[in-house]
Amino acid sequence: MSVVVPTHDRPARLTRLLQGLREQTLEPARFEVIVVADGASTQTHDLLSAEQARGGLELCVLAREVAGGPGAARNTGWRAARAPLIAFTDDDCVPAPGWLAAGLRAAAPRTVVQGVTHPDPAAAGQAGPFSRTVEVATLGPQFETCNIFYPRAALESLGGFDERYGLTPGGEDTDLAWRAIGAGMRAVLAPEAVVHHAVEALGPRGMLRLAARWSAPMRVFAEHRPARAMLYRRVFWNVWHYLLWRSLACLWGPAWLRRTVLTLHLVQLRRRARQAGAGTGHVAFLVLYDLVECWAVARGALRYRTVVL
Repeated sequence: MSVVVPTHDRPARLTRLLQGLREQTLEPARFEVIVVADGASTQTHDLLSAEQARGGLELCVLAREVAGGPGAARNTGWRAARAPLIAFTDDDCVPAPGWLAAGLRAAAPRTVVQGVTHPDPAAAGQAGPFSRTVEVATLGPQFETCNIFYPRAALESLGGFDERYGLTPGGEDTDLAWRAIGAGMRAVLAPEAVVHHAVEALGPRGMLRLAARWSAPMRVFAEHRPARAMLYRRVFWNVWHYLLWRSLACLWGPAWLRRTVLTLHLVQLRRRARQAGAGTGHVAFLVLYDLVECWAVARGALRYRTVVL
């Protein structure tokens, strides 16, 4: 198989990923690694040159002088690949030793294989109210490319990732999977194909920037109606959007209704803050975060003429 990794200036994390690939139980002769440096700096290119010289991996490095985003970088990678099975992961991930072997066992023609993703246990101390990670324990519905396998023939027939999703990660992986399913392919979960995702401390500003980026993914719901199953009540981005819109709507209602709805919302926000390891004072930030995210989602919904709140 071929492992395709897009990267853009995260050399320390990329080093850990490549080490994880060197530790795979699958024989090195059975897979190649293609890293696509997407508008990357000299530091990233120097690192990749050193990794090639180090050996232990069949490592191919492709350079895109101008960054095109993760979808474009992955397309560059898989199109240069030589194997019939393509494994995708990201430069902020570390695969478990049996990742590729488990993915290969689950692979079949016209089948998308999704692996399991857990937060990196080595970064557990960084988890907190202003951190981000990815956890995938069930099949779909987002089909994240931090851990997924596609037959090359399927990628060729589908035209690969839709590069209109642009520079910001989000949506291009979900779109590809739903196009594959719409074309009659099946999707299966490989529980033993495990990848560990970084826990990234973003801080308050970084979290708000993250909340503001969810406009382009609304294209998925405009073009793939079955994907609406991932929405809360098939309309809301998540349950927190539902609670916020409900609270906003009740501001124009009678006093008793406002008190009841706002109190229930506050109780849920306090619980959410505790689960994130924060105190009651974090509730105000959660409201701000949800407002920014609702604005980003509504902006994308208007752009792509679909109903998502």
